[in-house]
Amino acid sequence: MELGQTWRSAPCLIYKSHKRAGCQYLIFFMLSNHLKKLNTLLSAHKTDLSVAFLIFLASMASFGLGRLSSVWPKKEPITVTENDKLQMLNAESKNRRNVAASSFIIQNSALSKYVASKSGSAYHFPWCAGAQKIKDKNKILFNSKEEAEKAGYKPAGNCPGL
Repeated sequence: MELGQTWRSAPCLIYKSHKRAGCQYLIFFMLSNHLKKLNTLLSAHKTDLSVAFLIFLASMASFGLGRLSSVWPKKEPITVTENDKLQMLNAESKNRRNVAASSFIIQNSALSKYVASKSGSAYHFPWCAGAQKIKDKNKILFNSKEEAEKAGYKPAGNCPGL
């Protein structure tokens, strides 16, 4: 390239016989050839490019959602209280055939935290399956673990949390 020439006139150096108007035509011709080649390349790989474009869009959407989740306010954790456990026990008792017996169990279990059988060797939470199988006449109620252990009972293995 000679001094004083710009990059736009560089292709005209190859074809010195062209005048300025011919040089612009040459640039237009070269660009149109490149566009035709690009168009045939795109049409030949249409499905591959569309899959790549969909993957790109999915990744951008995932990235955007990840960024949004860091901006959203944090939620408070859910806490379970004794009242929730009693409500859960009430819901289970509605499904039972003998409503009178189950309401008696709920009233007694609301006053005590642990249940054992007179003939058994383990104590349970009132809502555990093992405690619900104990007949009312055989139930012993305790207010603490220590009280149940002093009476000679051990924690039930099928009662989670003991």
